[in-house]
Amino acid sequence: MASSATAPNSLSFFSSSLFLSSSHQIPKTYISVAKFGSGRVSKPLSVASQLATLPIISFEGEKVGETYLDLKTAPEDTARAVVHRAIVTDLQNKRRGTASTLTRGEVRGGGIKPYAQKKTGNARRGSQRTPLRPGGGVVFGPKPRDWSIKINRKEKKLAISTAISSAATSEGAIVVEEFGDKFEKPKTKDFLAAMKRWGLDPKEKAMFLMIDVEEIVAKSSRNIGTLRMLTPRTLNLFDILNSDKLVLTPAAVEFLNARYGVDALETEEDDEDDDEDSTEG
Repeated sequence: MASSATAPNSLSFFSSSLFLSSSHQIPKTYISVAKFGSGRVSKPLSVASQLATLPIISFEGEKVGETYLDLKTAPEDTARAVVHRAIVTDLQNKRRGTASTLTRGEVRGGGIKPYAQKKTGNARRGSQRTPLRPGGGVVFGPKPRDWSIKINRKEKKLAISTAISSAATSEGAIVVEEFGDKFEKPKTKDFLAAMKRWGLDPKEKAMFLMIDVEEIVAKSSRNIGTLRMLTPRTLNLFDILNSDKLVLTPAAVEFLNARYGVDALETEEDDEDDDEDSTEG
């Protein structure tokens, strides 16, 4: 990110430094990950690494140290496509596909001719179920269908790590010390005061990523409409891109480096999933 540029107000990946070319960016190390075991020759999945330094803030709002995020990211020329494909997949897979309409053959009634063919002065009509009449059938209406689409697990992980790295490098992320035991009782007012000490605007969208969400923290924050409290199990791409600020805990940073970092090891399930996708394609 250029030194003279100001931090964007949102984590939108379209305005992030990850997608802007600049000579002042941190050098990236590119790795080519090829897929084996498939009968066809596929284009290797290019992966880059980008180091981001994040400030650690205490519960009182003072800076007490720094930490880093070293995550795998998509190269600048393919980052938009990777993130876009992942978010479209998530949103489309949420569709239930239960919308249904009745055709003229499924509408009740209309078994007899409404009136005589001639000598009435009206247009000829053979059934009340015609789409031209109110209450008749629907032409080309929706029917129940499966909207789900498939995406490789490695590609989805790369999209999430790219979005998080984009937020971190554009000064849209901070690290707060563990605060689960800092609240005496569930109270929204106390949580809002803590957010202001951390430099967060309650009117802006914020996403908290914690390993475990204490009950007192969940109750204190659940009435804040602009806040999303997530765990590694509920982490998703939509909430990352839809947030203005990303708040992490030190344990969450360790999880992200272990799960999406450069040194993260791919599991056997990921390899098997990619092999199945290549076979189906």
